[in-house]
Amino acid sequence: MEGFCARSGIPAGVSGEQLARLAMIQALKFGVQVYAPCAVVGLDVSDELRPIVELEDGTRIETSAVVAATGARYRRLDIARWAEFEQSGCIRYAATELDLRGYESQPVAVVGGANSAGQAALSLAVRGCTVHLVVRSADLEAKMSAYLADRIHAHPQIHVHTRSTLRELQGDDTLAAIVVTAEGECAKLDCRGLFCFIGADPASDWMTGIATDDDGFVLTDSRLPTGTHQAPLPFQTSASRVFAVGDIRSGSTKRVATAVGEGAAAVSAVHTVRAG
Repeated sequence: MEGFCARSGIPAGVSGEQLARLAMIQALKFGVQVYAPCAVVGLDVSDELRPIVELEDGTRIETSAVVAATGARYRRLDIARWAEFEQSGCIRYAATELDLRGYESQPVAVVGGANSAGQAALSLAVRGCTVHLVVRSADLEAKMSAYLADRIHAHPQIHVHTRSTLRELQGDDTLAAIVVTAEGECAKLDCRGLFCFIGADPASDWMTGIATDDDGFVLTDSRLPTGTHQAPLPFQTSASRVFAVGDIRSGSTKRVATAVGEGAAAVSAVHTVRAG
């Protein structure tokens, strides 16, 4: 998030940690009661008009409405030194302009076989990177759109490794190479940055009794089962006074700005449902 606020009165940028701290200070000024650090472990919606949030320490907070924005956790591979290279910034889970910066004309790897991985590979190749696309399936078309797979196969900077698994990360302070296994044979590939697109798991385990899709992402408004609400409000879940925004929501766009907009719209919906 560093450096994104050039037009908003923060010309030098702001880190995610700084932004969160400033947001909390602003909330306290408006009289918000903050529980931190504290984990939410359950949701009681037995009373439709008074949903109750259950905290890890046993506290039960009775509310008139709940907005869930607990997000999703990007999946990580169980490989030695993963956390080390993640902390040094050599492993990324997105391919935004900020994520790609500094990798121009460098050898990189993209892990994953869906559209997001294919789009990341093309974005990196456009910047002159030598891209190793590591895919577990036998061909790209298994999970990727045909037009995208065709572009990848035709691009001279992208090398596709199908039936392949990432096994090892190598380097000193920063990533220098990866080891990939394909049908029992290992190959060492130069790699300065690793872009991982193997999916995410929603932090929705605590939302007991709320409708989700097959992957656990919370269903809202138009995605709700037929007949759940007469006319569902924006970001309303299967419980009329519980709303979900951001990455936890089924069908969400995984972008910070989008999540902020969803949060603002959900607050407006909260006012509507509280007004009856």
